[in-house]
Amino acid sequence: MNEYDYNNKPAEEHDSRRETSGTGTPAVMRNIFGIIMIIVYVGMGVLLLINYFRWEGDWAWTRYVVGIMLIIYGVWRAYRQVKGIDSSL
Repeated sequence: MNEYDYNNKPAEEHDSRRETSGTGTPAVMRNIFGIIMIIVYVGMGVLLLINYFRWEGDWAWTRYVVGIMLIIYGVWRAYRQVKGIDSSL
């Protein structure tokens, strides 16, 4: 179904009570899940940077790389969440 078909459906076929994506997931649940995932990514990044998991030895540098990447990805997801970039997926 393309955009033209969707826009030309009769009014009774549109459900205005529940805003959903193409998969049928309610918009509120997508927003809640998005916020939870932002918290998880940034939280895990911070925990790695403060060495919560006690990474020692030759591979200790990886916690900095992974921690920074998780924080950057969490910020990117937050930006997309606020701007609504992925709301149409």
